[in-house]
Amino acid sequence: MSGKRVLAFSTPFEHNIVFTRGFIRSAAIQDEEWIQGEPIAEPESFIRSWQATSPADIFVFARPLPHCEPCYPFHFEWDNVAVAKVGEFAQWWGSLPQETRKNVRRSQRRGVTVTRVNFDDQLVRGISNIYNETPIRQGRKFWHYGKSFEQVKAGNATYLDRSEFVGAFLNSELIGFIKFVMVNNVARIMQIVSMETHTDKRPTNALLAKAIEICCEKRITHLVYGKYVYGKKESSSVTEFKRRNGFERLSFPRYYVPLTLAGAFAIHCGLHRGLAQLVPEKVTSLFLAMRAAIYRRQFGLQERLHKNPGAEQKFPIGPSTAV
Repeated sequence: MSGKRVLAFSTPFEHNIVFTRGFIRSAAIQDEEWIQGEPIAEPESFIRSWQATSPADIFVFARPLPHCEPCYPFHFEWDNVAVAKVGEFAQWWGSLPQETRKNVRRSQRRGVTVTRVNFDDQLVRGISNIYNETPIRQGRKFWHYGKSFEQVKAGNATYLDRSEFVGAFLNSELIGFIKFVMVNNVARIMQIVSMETHTDKRPTNALLAKAIEICCEKRITHLVYGKYVYGKKESSSVTEFKRRNGFERLSFPRYYVPLTLAGAFAIHCGLHRGLAQLVPEKVTSLFLAMRAAIYRRQFGLQERLHKNPGAEQKFPIGPSTAV
């Protein structure tokens, strides 16, 4: 259901609900994965009380990690996250492939230092510089690119009472940062971004090692790094990077509760998963590769025009490169 408008509205309960408009309308708890405690203590009672007035066809929810066993009488499907089980730092370090340990040491040898940092204007300016390095990351438009100082500050100021910021510095320049948030004795990475021009210095590996060290100090049980597998793409460079840094797949049930006949029909036919899940993986991979090539070409043309404004006639940006 990607691409649909998402609206937030209040219910008689504690948390807001986000409502996704489309042919099949779904509802979910706003910022569910960042909420302390159980987002819904009694889901059966919640659904009975809200079903008659809900504008949605399907209500979607999951229990907070590390709860991974099905426990409610609703239709569920297995979702997944990438987790590093945190205990002793030496144990995590010893489980890593030799190449990953070399990358962390390489980062140190090449002058990168990683340290906890306070959330202040200086950090925000450094984050802005990282955001504005390139408009394209991992083959798609980077949605933080071009944001104002105020937007960057507001976007990173969430959950400050439960957040840790770690910066990777080359001399005094911030070249990468990670923000992770404590949720129910589990730490979740909200952002981890490094400058592409300093990839050879492996700042991302160093940031993850420092995050694990902090989690061990705080006796956090798991560090969550987004999904392990996205959609039907079982293998990808992102998944491999996570695996090499000590993360593994953790599956958990995500519940889909029909609130209307249309919702029940959608779940029965698998339509609640969205059209993207109906497309074969090879077709999806081809589309993503084509999109990445278009973005790279568009960005390359924009760079040449920026450096040489007179090149506009030689390299016109037309419909074939506009996205």
